[in-house]
Amino acid sequence: MKEAIISTPRLNSYGARVLTEGIDLTQYQKNPVLLYMHRRGRKEDMPIGIMENVRVEGDTLYGTPKFDDDTEDERNISKKWERGTLRMLSAGLDIMEWSEDPALLVAGQTRPTVTKSKLIEVSVVDIGANDDALQVGLYHEGKLLTLAAGEESDHLPLLNLTAHEEKTEQPPNNNIKKNMEKILTKLGLAPGATEDEAVAAITKLQEDKAAMTLARITDVVDTAIKEKRLTPDKKEKYIVLGKNVGLDTLNTLLADMQPAQKPLDLVRPAGGGTVPSATLTWDKATPEQLADLRDNNREEYARLYKEFYGFTPEF
Repeated sequence: MKEAIISTPRLNSYGARVLTEGIDLTQYQKNPVLLYMHRRGRKEDMPIGIMENVRVEGDTLYGTPKFDDDTEDERNISKKWERGTLRMLSAGLDIMEWSEDPALLVAGQTRPTVTKSKLIEVSVVDIGANDDALQVGLYHEGKLLTLAAGEESDHLPLLNLTAHEEKTEQPPNNNIKKNMEKILTKLGLAPGATEDEAVAAITKLQEDKAAMTLARITDVVDTAIKEKRLTPDKKEKYIVLGKNVGLDTLNTLLADMQPAQKPLDLVRPAGGGTVPSATLTWDKATPEQLADLRDNNREEYARLYKEFYGFTPEF
């Protein structure tokens, strides 16, 4: 007898798909009945034979029909099979589980994907209904389902295409769950932590980060004050500036600022030596510079005083 395909995961005439890897063959292998056009339950619709060598290869279920040839009808069907007039088999499947997961849907699918099913019979059929020229007989609790195009059924409902389109814009739920578990782990929480616990952990993380940033900004500003790039009265102003522009920008800004010099440093620079007298004159010196010279360098103070007023000051 000629071998033929029983089932593939291609789109069938119901607008659904049946995953081959989800078909349970255990029961059928104990009673591999062969029917004609899925007819059963009446005396005249007795099995016409059995299926042999039923097996799965890749995503395809194969088998070879063996006809009883006890009646004229059976002999006619057998002859038509051998001549190739009839050449298609159809799986009679009892639906166990189905899924609307977008990852399992294909173009043109209008019903869910049958992910788990049980093979209960195989039939010789006359006209196939998908690209593999196959029909699929779907059962629920032993009753053959008749699903016309667009017909609702609780056992294999029509897809909500609007919901499907929305789902295709989102990652599968299992991926969302895995990603959430990773996030919770990063936050130091258990995988089953509540939303409130996650929000609290994120808030604390943000607060800790803000505190660390403030501490670093304050340290940079304090260092600038010690180096006399800033005066103490400007501390709060530059801390606020650091919060607004960021630590890197604040560092660059302070690095460009020259340390303030004491009045005496203008006369006696660091490293020794003296500044030429033309460097500082009485009329160009600030009151702070003159006060510093009076307290720390009276000789230079007297020189500048006499140079400007024409006589030596009295101390």
